[in-house]
Amino acid sequence: MSQHDGSQHERFEEELGAVLRRTGDGFAAGDRRELVAGGLQRGRRRLLRRRLAVTGGVLALAAVGVGGVYGGSLLSAGDAANASVAAPPKPLTNTTPASSTTPKAGLGEKGDHVPQIPVKDIAAVLKKNTPQGTWAFDSLDGNGQSVAGVFDDGHGKAAVTVGLYRAGAVEAGEDQVDCPDKVAVPYDSCTEQNLPNGSRLMILQGYEYPDKREETKNWRAVLLTKDGFLVDASEYNAAAEKGSPVTRENPPFSPAQLKTLVTSRDWRPLLAKLPRYTEPAVDPGTSGLPPEPSGPAMQATLRSLLPKGLKVVDKNQDSGYAHMVVDDGKGKSLVGVNVQPDMSDVADELFGSGDVTTLPDGRRVKLTQQPGEKGGAGVVWWSVDTITPEGFRVVVSAFNSGAQHEAATRPEPALTMAQLKAIALSLKWQNVPMR
Repeated sequence: MSQHDGSQHERFEEELGAVLRRTGDGFAAGDRRELVAGGLQRGRRRLLRRRLAVTGGVLALAAVGVGGVYGGSLLSAGDAANASVAAPPKPLTNTTPASSTTPKAGLGEKGDHVPQIPVKDIAAVLKKNTPQGTWAFDSLDGNGQSVAGVFDDGHGKAAVTVGLYRAGAVEAGEDQVDCPDKVAVPYDSCTEQNLPNGSRLMILQGYEYPDKREETKNWRAVLLTKDGFLVDASEYNAAAEKGSPVTRENPPFSPAQLKTLVTSRDWRPLLAKLPRYTEPAVDPGTSGLPPEPSGPAMQATLRSLLPKGLKVVDKNQDSGYAHMVVDDGKGKSLVGVNVQPDMSDVADELFGSGDVTTLPDGRRVKLTQQPGEKGGAGVVWWSVDTITPEGFRVVVSAFNSGAQHEAATRPEPALTMAQLKAIALSLKWQNVPMR
């Protein structure tokens, strides 16, 4: 089945859920404990990226974006299918309370408990630190880490959620307070700010469905405290996060009011009730995380392989991935590359059909030209997918736009299929250092 067949894309949500479950099940209990501190958060995201490339191509992971995984909270299959860039994480309900000793088992093991934060107390702080209006909360009984409600100031009902989380080490939560790459994720505004008390704040004015910006808006503020706590608040211009018609032009609270909410000192007594965590020593040889190519090295390699005459106007990278927006004077064009070792297990699925050839050295090459998938008018997506007999995969893609969700800026990508093939087959990729 080729990448452009409809059934391939229809399987995306199902495969995403299966990927998340499969990667989660692959860790031992000790590894799951580390997940709470965020150490395996990156590992699971990398494993997810490897598998997403089966169906989604170079920029597939952008659909999950910010907030997909927090300190041990892993999306279920249902959550994954509905994940949005600005969606807050799902709260943990099976971690050990602060008064307990360090758990003997990892997340999800018998003996773990619900965090001892009364939901009504979270709601009380939310109400105290927002403008006047009426509130209707889903449930105020019991304990948890988050509260969801509907706020009405007389100008239209709006869904609002607040969650409290531990990020473990501060650096483990930094991804959650970094603005997403606008090349991959459309939004109206995003700011990052280091506060005098050592906290870091991100405020994002985006959309529940980033590729359908005429629909529900989602504004979000996330605070990462100096001591590794996260306060995450989201608001919508509809009475429900999903499946509800827009009730007002914008969510009710301004960015300044969102900042006031998440930075309030009233959260501190509640944050102190979150499960304590002692980061365990982890043997790198037994962590279960596969090595991935260094993002900066990938970006440098991609730049060295681009044809002459292309001006780089934007760029970004992560482990195993890099992209650049180039312009040859005829319009912007997005070019990206994934490098994924150890993909032998899905080689037959990836290269079992379509325009596939096998080179004398055993490498398989698949050429695909198809429409873009992120809503940009007239966007086309050209890609060259390669894999060695040992399972070392390189995928290079180019678009005739600076971002998939923006309208085409030119008839075709700035690079030809022959040029994309030359980049994908370069042996330089096999010399990119792993991390």
